[in-house]
Amino acid sequence: MDYKLIGHDFVPPDVDAKVRGKARYTEDMRVEGMLHCKLLTSPMPHARVRRIDAAAALAMPGVVGILTADDVPSFAPPQAPILSNEPLYIGAPILAVAAVDELTAIAAVEAIKLDLEPLPFVLDPLESLRPDGPNARRDGNVGNMAVPVQTIKWKESEFAGLAQGRLPTGTPAKSWSYGDLDAGFRDAKFIIEESFVTSGVAHHCLETRSALAYWQNGKCILYGSTQGHTFEMPILAGFIGIDVDDLVFISEFCGGGFGSKAVAYTLMAIPAHMARKTNRPVMMRISRDEEYAASARSGLQAYVKIGFRADGRITALDLYIVQDEGPFDAYIDFIQAGEAVSAVYQPLAMRWRGIPVFTNSPPRTPFRGPGTNSMAAMVDPHLDRAAKALGLDRLAIRRINAPDSDSGKVNGDRQPMSSAYLNDALDQGAALFKWDERSKRNGQRKGSKITAVGVGQAYHNCGYNGYDGLVRIAPDGKLHVHTGVGNLGTYSYASTSRAAAEILNCRWENTVIERGDSRRGLPWNLTQDSSNTSFTMARTNYAAAMDAKQKLCEIAAATLGGSAADYGLGQERVILQRDASRGLTFAQAAQRAIELGGRYSGHEVPVDIHPITKSAVAKLAGTGLIGVSRDELPLPTVVPTFACAFVEIELDAETGALEIIDIVCVSDCGVVVHPKGLEVQLKSASVQGIGFAHLEHHVFDAHLGIPIHASILDCKPPSFLDVPVNIETGAVGKADPQNPVGTKGMGEPPMGAASGALVSAIQEALGGVSFNRLPVTTDMIINALAKRPQAHKPLQVNCV
Repeated sequence: MDYKLIGHDFVPPDVDAKVRGKARYTEDMRVEGMLHCKLLTSPMPHARVRRIDAAAALAMPGVVGILTADDVPSFAPPQAPILSNEPLYIGAPILAVAAVDELTAIAAVEAIKLDLEPLPFVLDPLESLRPDGPNARRDGNVGNMAVPVQTIKWKESEFAGLAQGRLPTGTPAKSWSYGDLDAGFRDAKFIIEESFVTSGVAHHCLETRSALAYWQNGKCILYGSTQGHTFEMPILAGFIGIDVDDLVFISEFCGGGFGSKAVAYTLMAIPAHMARKTNRPVMMRISRDEEYAASARSGLQAYVKIGFRADGRITALDLYIVQDEGPFDAYIDFIQAGEAVSAVYQPLAMRWRGIPVFTNSPPRTPFRGPGTNSMAAMVDPHLDRAAKALGLDRLAIRRINAPDSDSGKVNGDRQPMSSAYLNDALDQGAALFKWDERSKRNGQRKGSKITAVGVGQAYHNCGYNGYDGLVRIAPDGKLHVHTGVGNLGTYSYASTSRAAAEILNCRWENTVIERGDSRRGLPWNLTQDSSNTSFTMARTNYAAAMDAKQKLCEIAAATLGGSAADYGLGQERVILQRDASRGLTFAQAAQRAIELGGRYSGHEVPVDIHPITKSAVAKLAGTGLIGVSRDELPLPTVVPTFACAFVEIELDAETGALEIIDIVCVSDCGVVVHPKGLEVQLKSASVQGIGFAHLEHHVFDAHLGIPIHASILDCKPPSFLDVPVNIETGAVGKADPQNPVGTKGMGEPPMGAASGALVSAIQEALGGVSFNRLPVTTDMIINALAKRPQAHKPLQVNCV
């Protein structure tokens, strides 16, 4: 379809503020009389607070108050507490101190005497699964947002193969299967059976989890950094202990989240409780060390067995995932790992089993493609080994297993997919990369440099419905798109708002996006995560625009005669279709809506919209024509997004160092709503994929549990020196039928595809060496080249 706005580049409204340094993040805010709050955090991975002596701190000039676990609400485990008398990881907040300035608050924290009783701790999930292994929590060693807290211990005999690198596969917490697995392996011409590890990594958001709060007329005004907006409000209100109507939440900009700020977090409630206790505004600035301790990707220990037919088709796949859960209810990485494998490779038979195990490591939160990208980086390179063993082309083995829109299925219940064009993406990527030409120099050596190429592919589920859209046409004729989705920094809040302007035939320069402050009347929208925003928000804005369009036509009919069906939309006018000279401007229609009242002006609302949306409309009632609707468009299938990546490297056989020469990344994301936004997402995800595959990982002292990689320098996310000069991008561009403008998300899979391609290339450069561990670091490459044993033990995590 030929759109005027969708698919065209534009300047998002907040770009100017960011470029000029005028964007105000949480730490930029100031309120008269503001106190500064600092945290006292646990120096132990698991302990019980026996005594707190804050006398000296409270006696210091400028110290105003202290907040402990006894002053804040508690929540049912395994949810993270606000403050805790039983810290479960190093860096867990125990108490907070407020003072007139930050230096005084820091000095007061240092003056507090803390008596802690050390408790048993565990950093390796497998150790907690042993019969006499320690538990990270006293109420159980297994649990997740999808699994109740419980105790599961495996038999010691099940660990017999661990020393040789075989993952134990005892009782799982969840499982599914389809097809005849045994028959699939019997029919296989080639079988791969491996155990592997993916490391936990920090998110490294540039903006830390700082928050500011104060109370005014019985309401809490809270500034914070989150990926969503209205989705966070009921959660935040619960943390603070108030009704959501008594919360004003302001989050105009988010300096990076990558999943870690997808939902509200308990740290944000600390300044709110401190402000209530001291009757003063409170700013809490979170340091880089505190941010490092606050969130991380879940590491995985896994086992996979894959059977291939002679033509490369996967006949059977057996997957077992042990997830490092951290101390609280982490995300469902282990579940999504199985989902991703079933989606990308379409095995004829598959069994998935998984178990999430608590550890005394940083809290685990979603990180760009949680679970799904881990599989892309670890499972996909095994297809290269199978291709070599079977005498097949490396792309051909991926094509024969890739899903298509007609037959693609996902998960154990084999849910259908709305659209799947992974093979189209592979074809486009291969052409852009010149795969046939570059493959000929795969493995060539010049001096100490080995050239190698790799390919990777990844998946994520990216679409939801049931959320609300809200638009308003003001008496001056301007279209206001109200969005509660948040501002993650990808500009998808703006690009999806253009769907409403497109439907209403409104100029973009005459469109205003209302966001960032709940007082502006923001509807109930999903947070920005799981690559869902393009699909989900295009639908909600479409639904609201269609409601506004219907009301415009009804108002014109009531004013000019005829029926609503006789009218359509010109540019910012509602016109009689048989005579375009007769009609109303948007400004005139908005004024008529105010006069008519009821559902036209927002004084009456649909019964099925969310209470937050009803409250938002109430704020706007009587200010223009209100279009509001819940997205009830059908969604009978899983909405998948796919990506593939191609990488060329030069690996130095003397030093183990590698240089990435080129990356091509192509997305199957439906209709592209914002070409520049797509390009930036594919490039940035590819860079994160480099870090995931080659550079970043957690390291803790095995005896004390102390984090060793606790800074950006030590964690080593990619720099300009680690990435190629150019990353080329592309998109299939075929519409998804479940979205009215044909779009779907794309933010997650490019990271997994790039990491898989890089591991694939390293494997090729080394003649087929499989490390079965992420990241593949330089020292591991050197050991492989020298044919020396690796420094880590088999399946060892967190302490390598």
